[in-house]
Amino acid sequence: MLQALVRYSKILEIIGDIIRVQVPETAHQQENSPRFGDLAVVENSDGSLSLAQVINLKEDTVALQVFKGTKGISTDSSVSFLGHPMKVTYSENILGRVFRGTGEPIDGGPELSQDPKVTIGGPSVNPMRRILASKMIRTNVPMIDIFNCLVESQKIPIFSVSGEPFNPFLARIGVQADADIVVFGGLGLIFDDYYFFRQAFEDAGVFSRTVMFVNLASDPIVERMLIPDMALAVAEHFAVEEGKRVLVLLSDMTAFADALKEISISMDQVPANRGYPGDLYSQLARRYEKAADYAQGGSVTVLTVTTMPGDDVTHPVPDNTGYITEGQFYLHDGKLDPFGSLSRLKQNVIGKVTREDHGQIMNTMIRFYSGATDAEQKQAMAFDLSEYDHKLLKFGELFQTRFMDINVSLALEQALDLAWQTLSECFEPQELLMKQALINKYFPKKLESKSVAK
Repeated sequence: MLQALVRYSKILEIIGDIIRVQVPETAHQQENSPRFGDLAVVENSDGSLSLAQVINLKEDTVALQVFKGTKGISTDSSVSFLGHPMKVTYSENILGRVFRGTGEPIDGGPELSQDPKVTIGGPSVNPMRRILASKMIRTNVPMIDIFNCLVESQKIPIFSVSGEPFNPFLARIGVQADADIVVFGGLGLIFDDYYFFRQAFEDAGVFSRTVMFVNLASDPIVERMLIPDMALAVAEHFAVEEGKRVLVLLSDMTAFADALKEISISMDQVPANRGYPGDLYSQLARRYEKAADYAQGGSVTVLTVTTMPGDDVTHPVPDNTGYITEGQFYLHDGKLDPFGSLSRLKQNVIGKVTREDHGQIMNTMIRFYSGATDAEQKQAMAFDLSEYDHKLLKFGELFQTRFMDINVSLALEQALDLAWQTLSECFEPQELLMKQALINKYFPKKLESKSVAK
């Protein structure tokens, strides 16, 4: 194929994984002329080939990212432009498979070179084809299902400090979530984390409906930037063409942003806040905005991990992310914080597709837990505590153990029943300040009578 393509052999410089090649301006009017985002093949002096992508066009100079790195490439190499952007394999055969950042399978399974391919990184779906989010994705995580529901077509990150068990938590959501297909994208993972995700999906018996795109920490950083686009392109086609409810899991987007920063520095771009490129917001938004509920088709829901260096929520990555997404889950100390977490779409499903007491339970539990934190502060400052304060302290301990711990797994109805039980163990019915009809229907009568008898 390369024999039929025009080769350009004047390589101007090699910086990191980026090479710059001179292309006459007349070549831009020819077939297979270089275009932004298109692929190219770099032929080394020893005859070996490397795949690259156009990332900048300036007069007669074209900048290329080399996927496998520039090791072994010299100024004697030549470049041929393929005339099309990066594509990813899309067919039923990709289910249960693992791919690297170049789209090649790495699981030892059969080749898929003859399967159809789709272009990655395309525009977001026309808003006229979207509908308002109104369906809940059950995760069996009480702090999500009760207090901050995950809604189909939502885009939401898990804000976490490095060192927290966010990857096991994300894997558990992928296993337990009520979705037809799970598309996982790993960015800069160590091998142990990659193996953990794969083993978790296999052990749970969901690997047959899972697609994995993985960039390891030892892989070229250039490939890291392609993982989200590949995962989202596949997810969109499953949703639009097959009507599937697709959950996309990405971990973690801070590694993606760091890759953008490294590439922009190599490109001599003017850095913005903390060295990140000035278009960081746009780069993140392009990916998150792929989340959609289609009027004729399925849905794409995007759940990511965003690590916060130094637990700093004002860091450019979480700060920009917060303006794009529809809330966040705040993970610290192995718990989901009810005060730092938010789902802006939960009102679309609470009490509408869930049980009638859902909204009242959510508000009452958070109100009492807020009181429990105030009582803890009074206790720490050696103030006298009232009988009601002791009730709040007991409730706070039970709430953290039964609901906030990310290892707790309960179906929504079981979690709601446990919430009523927890309230009954700590408070009298008249102290709940809830609708009397709900108290009469759901407050545990037997437990109440036992406590009176004692």
